[in-house]
Amino acid sequence: LPGTLILGSDSHTTTYGAFGAFSAGIGRSEMAVLYATSKIWLKTPASIKIVVHGMLREPVTSKDLILKIIGDIGADGALYKSIEFSGEAIEEMSQASRMVLSNMAIECGAKNGYIAPDDRTFRFLEGRAVREYYPVYPDPDAQYEQVLEFDASELGPQVAKPHTVDNVSPVEDVAGTRVDQVLLGTCTNGRLEDLRLAAKIVSGKKIAKGVRMLVLPASREVLLDALSEGLVDTFVRAGALVLNPGCGPCLGAHQGVLAPGEVCLSTANRNFKGRMGSREAEIYLASPATVAASALTGAITDPREVYKGGAK
Repeated sequence: LPGTLILGSDSHTTTYGAFGAFSAGIGRSEMAVLYATSKIWLKTPASIKIVVHGMLREPVTSKDLILKIIGDIGADGALYKSIEFSGEAIEEMSQASRMVLSNMAIECGAKNGYIAPDDRTFRFLEGRAVREYYPVYPDPDAQYEQVLEFDASELGPQVAKPHTVDNVSPVEDVAGTRVDQVLLGTCTNGRLEDLRLAAKIVSGKKIAKGVRMLVLPASREVLLDALSEGLVDTFVRAGALVLNPGCGPCLGAHQGVLAPGEVCLSTANRNFKGRMGSREAEIYLASPATVAASALTGAITDPREVYKGGAK
């Protein structure tokens, strides 16, 4: 909830910063002490303000934006800092799109990825908030260690190449790279709007021969909504496999574990060597649109080449 302190034993607990919370991941030993004492020691992080001007142009998404940011500042560019995302592009984003930014803030080392709550946030929380909350906003005279600016209107699809999240290039640089598997979903890009975008691209088409397309909704609620909207039907008819919500292939647990030499294009948040199975496999990260477009061709594909047809 806005204005709250949230700690979890998953590094991507930063996701809840999209609701105006200070939300961070901690180790399991720390979590055990927190359970036992209800207390924890935290160092106050310095703040980095990221201002995003302009508007994203479809089918470019917030996933492309955060990959661009991480690629520019590096895997440790915001180490133990609190990132504040702001600007016109952020204000116009859906709550789900904002969650992508906060989710991946940890991939440049950030302790927290904060977005000021607004009417979009409050509408999202209607019927979901279990108690009152008291939003906290930046002071008008707040001091930042850095202020970084990006232009969303100039941004194209981005891809993180093996084996680090900050190894980012425009999709054109890796277009044509063979893929054996594509993964759409996870806690990063498994929300309803992500599935809608991908379904629009694959609707009425078939997944390329020899490619596995896995669809992993972020929650049971998303899965049920996708069923009621006919999105699951669209994916299955295209040749995709819809998985039960969970972490699954993202961390190499089950359902989509990569074999040696295989290449996966994923909407997840990490592409480290061995992350999804064999250390001899390769993982590329991209947006739902890029993943869906690539599923149709069997190679990494600029979604702008396919999206026009999918939008009709």
